[in-house]
Amino acid sequence: MISVNNLELRAGARLLMEAVNFRVDKGDKIGLVGRNGAGKTTLTKVLAGEGLPAAGEVLRNGEVGYLPQDPRTPDMEQLARDRILSARGLDVVVGRLRKAQVEMASEDPDVHARAMRRYDRLEAEFLAGGGYAAEAEAAAISSNLALPERILNQPLKTLSGGQRRRVELARILYSGAETMLLDEPTNHLDADSISWLRDFLQSHSGGLIVISHDTDLLEATVNKVFHLDANRAVVDIYNMGWKRYLLQRETDERARRRERANAEKKAQVLLDQANKMRAKATKAVAAQNMAKRAERLLGGLESVRAQDKVAALRFPDPAPCGKTPMTASGLSKSYGSLEIFTDVDLAIDRGSRVVILGLNGAGKTTLLRMLAGVDQPDTGEVVPGHGLKVGYYAQEHDTLDTSRTVLENMRTAAPDLRDTEVRNILGSFLFSGDDVDKPAGVLSGGEKTRLALATIVASSANVLLLDEPTNNLDPASRAEILGALRNYSGAVVMVSHDEGAVQALNPERVVLLPDGVEDLWSEDYLDLVTLA
Repeated sequence: MISVNNLELRAGARLLMEAVNFRVDKGDKIGLVGRNGAGKTTLTKVLAGEGLPAAGEVLRNGEVGYLPQDPRTPDMEQLARDRILSARGLDVVVGRLRKAQVEMASEDPDVHARAMRRYDRLEAEFLAGGGYAAEAEAAAISSNLALPERILNQPLKTLSGGQRRRVELARILYSGAETMLLDEPTNHLDADSISWLRDFLQSHSGGLIVISHDTDLLEATVNKVFHLDANRAVVDIYNMGWKRYLLQRETDERARRRERANAEKKAQVLLDQANKMRAKATKAVAAQNMAKRAERLLGGLESVRAQDKVAALRFPDPAPCGKTPMTASGLSKSYGSLEIFTDVDLAIDRGSRVVILGLNGAGKTTLLRMLAGVDQPDTGEVVPGHGLKVGYYAQEHDTLDTSRTVLENMRTAAPDLRDTEVRNILGSFLFSGDDVDKPAGVLSGGEKTRLALATIVASSANVLLLDEPTNNLDPASRAEILGALRNYSGAVVMVSHDEGAVQALNPERVVLLPDGVEDLWSEDYLDLVTLA
């Protein structure tokens, strides 16, 4: 279904992988894993035909459905339902049927008659494409991804980033593609939707490559694992499930370490003997041969996995501010006749910690965008207090200019910092050398997360607005964020499905949307985090 031959991938001048060969056949369910920046997203883009390799070829047989980390929808005026139906080409037919239905109600007999004839023809075309059964299938998939009827009838521009991403996931699952490439499909899903997705992927009979930091999803679905080793620029292929892969990978690393240690010991003995013999002219050739043999011993070994680098992540020392740096009163938001939330009041005191909870579509992201000054409320206002400095992390990385480089994004965020200071901050977030000159648009989701957080570090913000800050991060980088949250002394308002992130925040208060009810935090609310 997909055949990869002698593939080489690069990110700028940096080699990601070379001489890679593999096949994705029917029934292969592959977990693609590796540290942020190892090349997972780059590889899936190339497999999907949305990127070109530095060398080698990718051959595709059959339809490929690709869910990128940051999907971009071409027509934001399109209804969510029509976007999903477009996977099978039914959106155009359904749109024409709606228009014909309107014209059938015309009092003009000629218009009515033409509409009747057109409706019959369109309905036949609709039924040939799967008809009402296909439409019901799309509705069932949408419902299981927390996209109810009212969401499906809305234009995409009125949906949150998380809702639009779920629409794209529903579209790919509905498409019937023989091979699916899913990059972090559980982002923005609640616990029930994740459970349903596991079952769906288990029953998928075609090929599957999934990038996910959700180990439960990988354990439940994959029967092969491809590990991208950025240090060795290779793809290690394990024809086994997730649990066996974890054991086998550690066994392989222990074997590599033992083999290298033994070879280094033998090589050192040869080199020591060669050095002793070099002093005698009669033994110079023998000494040279021993040195060459030592080189061959080490040269034929696979390198031992280098220690993975982790971003030295911290949040900024907050700038001085007044007792209450931010106040919001009477906030409400509607899209047309659809009311998202109404009359939300919130006071953010210096150093306070607040978590916002609510079901998908309750307006959590919209509220954060209002507090950040990105969106305006229909009613009410956000009043900045003395010394307010906001650091806003958007779940869709909206704060980044994808047409500008990593370095240019940082300079915009911190115009007062010297170039060396900007580069030092980027270096602590693992952006160094040529990486700082890459356009932000080519970064993986995890790299965009690191860059967005780096811009916050440079800001000296005293109020952080964090929207799903642990999405797209590997376990080590996620642990760094949790540590940074624990140690940050400024105020934080956070939206997250991640129980660990909420526990690290140790919130004092919770705001429940859409009602805007505020309450003191208790552990009882923790059960709602993954469901919200």
